[in-house]
Formats: sequence, C-alpha cells, structure tokens
Amino acid sequence: MQPVSDGRSDAELILASRSDSAPFGLVYERHALAVYTWCQRRLDWAASDLTAETFARAWLKRGRFHEDGSGSALPWLLGIARNVLRETLRHDRVETSARERLGLPLEIGTDEGYGAIEERLSPRATLTTALDGLSPHERDALQLRVVDELPYDEVAEQLAIRPTAARRRVSRALRRLALATTGKDQDDFAA
Repeated sequence: MQPVSDGRSDAELILASRSDSAPFGLVYERHALAVYTWCQRRLDWAASDLTAETFARAWLKRGRFHEDGSGSALPWLLGIARNVLRETLRHDRVETSARERLGLPLEIGTDEGYGAIEERLSPRATLTTALDGLSPHERDALQLRVVDELPYDEVAEQLAIRPTAARRRVSRALRRLALATTGKDQDDFAA
C-alpha cells in the first residue's frame, strides 16, 4: 500500500489536526500498517487492539507531538505503541495472577474456560450444597438471622432457645458455609 501523501509532512498534519480532525486521518492512513505490523510481531493476538489504542492515544496527545527533524510521526507512534504494549502485558500478568489465585482457568477464551469460570463463580450450586449440609436447627437460625434479619433475641424466642445459643448456631452455620463455599474459615475473612 502506497503511503498517503498530500504534500504535507506528518508534523504539519498533526499540527493541522489540532483544529481539524481530517489531517490526522492522513497520518493514520500513512502509518497504521507499520504500527500494526510492529504490534503483530510482538503480540500477534492483540495487534489490532494495540494499533487502535496507539492511534487513540496519539490523537489525545497530538498537542504534545514534537518533530524529530524527519517530519515523520512513525517514531513517535511506535513509542506510544511500545508504552501501550508494556501496559497491556503488565495488565495481562496481573489478570493471570488473579485468575491463578482464584483457581480460575488461565485460558478463559475457550468454551471449557467459560464453563469452568461459571461453575467456579456461580454461588447458587455451591451455596445450595453447603446449605443442604447444615443441620436443620442451624439452617433455621441462619434463615431467621440473615434472611429475615431478626435480632438475636427474636431468633432465640422463635427457636425457644437462649440468645447466646442463637448466636452460636448462626456463627457455626456461617463458618460451615464459609468453609464449604470458599475453603476458608470465616475467621480468615477478617484478616
């Protein structure tokens, strides 16, 4: 593809784009393929997104463009692309680390990955199983305190037990739910 030329340098086009967006479109047409190719060599699966982000940032930072003497914006655009790539890789490392800590699959773009995430993060099945594992008196105490939002003295009255016993039942039920749904004890959440 032949670079687009209207006789003006990239520096002149960027300067003109401060008041009219059309000249920046010419800069894009001139250098999009080079920026895309540069991104593709470094991170093939994200080359289109990296290129788009590079030009979006270039548009926002066009007021800070300084010509290097060649009149070409390509070195400036590749510098922006390098920063976008670095941020993307850092963000990807953070997300991967978080998925590892949560026990989620690292390859989430597959059907199996999405299914595993749904299963891991879906509280319904896990919570239903955990609730079924509670004794009836723990489940009743939990229902009254958490769902019905009754104070402990009313929970105790409804269950015909002392308020301290009601607190123990609710606490024990919450601890068992925490262990069943997260593998962590309720006390681990306070830390």
